[in-house]
Amino acid sequence: MKRTLALELRDVSYVANGKRILHGINWAVEPGEHWAMLGPNGCGKTTLLKLACGYIWPNAGGEIYRNGKALADLRELRKSIGWVTASLAAQIPEREMVLRTVVSGKFAQIGYVEGFGGEANRHDYRMAQRFLEEMRCGELSHQAFGTLSQGEQQKVLIARARMTRPYLILLDEPCAGMDPGARENFLATLAALGKHKTIPALIFVTHHIEEILPLFKKTLVLREGRVLHAGETRRVLQRGILEELYDVPFTLVKRKGRYWPSLA
Repeated sequence: MKRTLALELRDVSYVANGKRILHGINWAVEPGEHWAMLGPNGCGKTTLLKLACGYIWPNAGGEIYRNGKALADLRELRKSIGWVTASLAAQIPEREMVLRTVVSGKFAQIGYVEGFGGEANRHDYRMAQRFLEEMRCGELSHQAFGTLSQGEQQKVLIARARMTRPYLILLDEPCAGMDPGARENFLATLAALGKHKTIPALIFVTHHIEEILPLFKKTLVLREGRVLHAGETRRVLQRGILEELYDVPFTLVKRKGRYWPSLA
C-alpha cells in the first residue's frame, strides 16, 4: 500500500511584488524522511517553508498536499508542522521559564498563558522535560529563556515544536549566527536526536554545505526559485552540482559523513 506523503508540492509557483519567487516546484517528503535544503540567500528557501506551513499560498499556480490533504484547518496545520526560526526566538518572553516555553508549543502560543487555549497538566510538563533532555539541555528547564545562548535557544525551540507530536519539523537556518563551537554542539545534538525512531520528518535549511549531517539522506538544491537538483544527498553533493549552484570552482572533502568545501 502506498504511504501518504508528509508533504508534496506539485508545480508550485509564487509571486511577490510582481516578481516570481518560485518557479514550478515539485517536491515530495515521505513520513520520517529527513531532508536538507541547500541554496544561496535569496533563492526562495524561506518562501518555500512558508508555503509548506500555510502562512502563504501558491498564488501563481500549483497545489500543496500535507499528509495527503490539499486543504487544512490552519490552526491544526500549525500544530502538525513545527517551524523553528531565529525570528521565533526573538518573540519568546525573555523572562519565561524554559519549561513553560516548551509547554507553550502544545497550544501554539508564544508565551504560555494558563487557560488561554488550554491548560497544561503534569503529563505535559513531564513530556516537555523529556524533550529537553533528548536535546541535551534538560538542566536548563528552570532558567529564563532570555538568558540562554543562541544554540541553547534553538534546542529549546525544537523541544517546543515536538509538543504537538508533529509529523514534520522545519529548521530554518538554525545555525545562523552561531560561533563554530556552538554550531558543532548544536549539530551533535541534532545528530543524536535523529537516531530516535519516533522523531518526525526533518527539513534542515542552510546555505552551508558542511552543516548537512549524515542523517539528512536527501537534499533539495534551490537556485533562483527553481529546483536545481533533488535526491540522495550522496548524489546531490557533488563538485559539479555545487559549482553550478555557486558559480565558483570547488573541491570537496568528506569526513565522518559530512562534506567540507574549499575553493579550488
